[in-house]
Amino acid sequence: MPEAGLMGFADKLSQVMPVLIREFIRDEARELYHGHVTPPQVLVMDFLFANGESKMKELASFMMVSTAATTGIVDRLVKAGYVRRLFEPTDRRIIKVNLTFKGSELLRKIKEQRRRIIMHTFSKVSQEDRMDYLRIISQIRDAFVKEQAESRS
Repeated sequence: MPEAGLMGFADKLSQVMPVLIREFIRDEARELYHGHVTPPQVLVMDFLFANGESKMKELASFMMVSTAATTGIVDRLVKAGYVRRLFEPTDRRIIKVNLTFKGSELLRKIKEQRRRIIMHTFSKVSQEDRMDYLRIISQIRDAFVKEQAESRS
């Protein structure tokens, strides 16, 4: 893509993305959480669901925040009964976190509601356009994952 074309694309996308993000978060917040959990807490729960028992350091890295900030998020999830902390028997400095049954159930409900929101939103778009959108955002995700893996090595 020529530089001017790429710059124009970036400008338009920077106008569109905040609206999309705001609307998805607004719908999720209204429909899903009902004051139970915040979007960052859901991200932590999603990570634990996908990766299983994880160290606090891994969660902080995923969230791109300090371990202190992650501790605050996890504290609230523990207090609500959605996750539990596990201490490494050989080294109590190592703290792992995993989902409880209650957390898994809440996440299941959130994922079902997300599916309904996405289906409602994308029902306004043709199947071909949905497939193109999915293909493109999957490529972007794969590029992010590859970049992260390369930066760790």
